[in-house]
Amino acid sequence: MPAPEPVRLGRKRALPVSPNPLFLRWLTELRDSAREKGLKTQHVYNKAIGSLQKYPLPLENAREAKILQNFGDGICKLLDEKLQRYYKEHGPDAPIHSLPEAAPPAGGPDNNSLAPNKKGNVPQEGKKGSGGGGGRGGGRGGGRGKKREYVPQKRSGGYAVLLTLYRHIQIPGDKGYMFKMELQNEAQLLCDKSFSAPDLGTKYTAWSSVSTLIKRDLVVKTHSPARYSLSEEGASLAGRLASEEQGSSGGPEQIVEERDRSEENDVQGLVDLTVSDEEEKSVTPPVPGRPAWESQTRGEAAGPSVSGEAQASEPSGGRPSGGRLLPGDYDIILCVDFIETTGGSNHCKQDLVKELQRNGVTFDVRKLNVGDFLWVARERVAPIPGQLRAPEAKELVLDYIIERKRMDDLCGSIIDGRFREQKFRLKRCGLSKPIYLVEECGTAASHMSLPEATLQQAIINTQVVDGFFVKRVQDVRESAAYLTVMTRYLTRLYQNRTLVCRSRELEGDGGMKPSLPSSSSTPSLSLLSFAEFNYGAIKNKSQTVREVFARQLMQISGLSGDKAAAILDRYTTLCR
Repeated sequence: MPAPEPVRLGRKRALPVSPNPLFLRWLTELRDSAREKGLKTQHVYNKAIGSLQKYPLPLENAREAKILQNFGDGICKLLDEKLQRYYKEHGPDAPIHSLPEAAPPAGGPDNNSLAPNKKGNVPQEGKKGSGGGGGRGGGRGGGRGKKREYVPQKRSGGYAVLLTLYRHIQIPGDKGYMFKMELQNEAQLLCDKSFSAPDLGTKYTAWSSVSTLIKRDLVVKTHSPARYSLSEEGASLAGRLASEEQGSSGGPEQIVEERDRSEENDVQGLVDLTVSDEEEKSVTPPVPGRPAWESQTRGEAAGPSVSGEAQASEPSGGRPSGGRLLPGDYDIILCVDFIETTGGSNHCKQDLVKELQRNGVTFDVRKLNVGDFLWVARERVAPIPGQLRAPEAKELVLDYIIERKRMDDLCGSIIDGRFREQKFRLKRCGLSKPIYLVEECGTAASHMSLPEATLQQAIINTQVVDGFFVKRVQDVRESAAYLTVMTRYLTRLYQNRTLVCRSRELEGDGGMKPSLPSSSSTPSLSLLSFAEFNYGAIKNKSQTVREVFARQLMQISGLSGDKAAAILDRYTTLCR
């Protein structure tokens, strides 16, 4: 009987945390880069890191990682590109299952230089594999104790928001917070990306980084409409950013002066051969790429009298939040809700689009949170040579909005309660001239689940009691004809008007009445921007106690929106 083998005693060798430290480092860098940009792909990379840490076998290339959970074609392609770059820099026989000692971060200039500091165990794995043992406590917990502070990248969305809020709280008598629209307008000057238009191939804008600031307790969001302010940590970080900005460029005043000086140099390089010498002395050329409403904020080129009529045309009932559009600088565009072109009886909805095209109406299909049709004044913006896309055009919503109702839709909305709610939302949308477009569809009303007399009474109540203008048509063709006539009428009505953008957040929820100046040659109107109008009309957004109380009151039979508003004037909530 053979003797049993002696038991070998001794300390076990520490196993590496992951047999694929190179792939793990690259995924960590990709995650950290996405986190700093405020992209949601950081969560995808985080899940892939967890799957790779649990996998016990070494990988020869990224294609083998497809068998792991949370590894798709996109991640594998990125890792393969980094692997090919790594082989090109370190040779085809370079090890990939252990990090070379004193080697630069893999991946070259595309990697985030701050990423190796985020995980202390990844560089120490390379030291273990190459150093041959090491101490027990030196490898795992060395870099995990201290968490690196989040600092947004310069000229990014988070950087611009922090700096803008910080500069506002430095103003004596400041209210201590900013609304979304004014924060976006002022922060845009400090950011390279747009706060409203996403980049090509992505749906995220510079405003997406605000969610990261809120999660890290740097910015506080309260109330509805939302108010944004700095926390103590955010004010401290923003103060350091502001001091660095002043130390590198001489402060915000010097930044504005340098920007104005560069714009003047750009203007001096342009020569218009069609302007005579006298006109060239009197007309100030616009800055290339700057929208017309932005370049006319001080009354430049507003008409024959530069100082008098232009300043008089600016309304006194609130400060403009986005400048103005002068006559001839904008086009009237019909906006059609996408629900009116898809779904349901698709044949009838396509007939509406075809009729509008046949009538030569310029329209745009988009998502409208209230109403089915409305009109916007879109700024005329010329493309800039050398840039892929033209500058973003300003859009102001005219005071006319249309809710279209077929008889069957009217019957269904009365039964389920949508009819009263839609009228209430149309009254509070901020547009002063709501219109109901009713398609009677011949004798179809006699076959509804409600009597025809009830439907006719509901239409009359909408006109007489609620104060809406009601237009009756027979079919889709007549609806398209009415929209065509309205588009041409509004184009003629607004052709000599100066349109001023005014924020509803800064003025409250009162009625948006146009402000007419004393000058009759170029009358001015105050209108909402489309972005603010559509955001304020979201149906399921967070509501105040006053709004919830109004909805509860309207559930009582016989209590209309006007009666509920009268009660709210006396008793704002249930407690008072």
